[in-house]
Amino acid sequence: MRIALGADHAGVELKDKMVHWLEELGHEVVDLGTHGHAPVDYPDFSEAVALAVRKREADRGVLVCGSGVGACVAANKIPGIRAGICHDTYSAHQGVEHDDMNVLVLGGRIIGPELAKELVRAFVAAEFSGHERHRRRLDKVIALEQRFSGPQGD
Repeated sequence: MRIALGADHAGVELKDKMVHWLEELGHEVVDLGTHGHAPVDYPDFSEAVALAVRKREADRGVLVCGSGVGACVAANKIPGIRAGICHDTYSAHQGVEHDDMNVLVLGGRIIGPELAKELVRAFVAAEFSGHERHRRRLDKVIALEQRFSGPQGD
């Protein structure tokens, strides 16, 4: 699987560790930055990761910012992206299995590296179930996105 990674300055250390974890699991990593500790803006990295997933340059994405909230909000502005903050393993796999989540968002100031490793592992191992009730709900989410992304947005 090809995974796009992105982080702001609050998540760069955790993101850098993820590169190695994902490669050890046999995944191809696309590291979209940041690569230092200078303050940067999370929407820039959320957009980069979300666009890589949307354009199918990556199968899934992982974002890290301080709390995870800002990066999640920004990523979800990109049509076709279903990003979720997960700080427990159940949500990390269930978000994919039931909701077809394609971007995992983590709070670099909220969780430690060992939990992050387990969350990433659960996220990349999960697959969308395709069950009728999950497909029906996903179709409704996609319809909402389409309805409100037009020129009027109302």
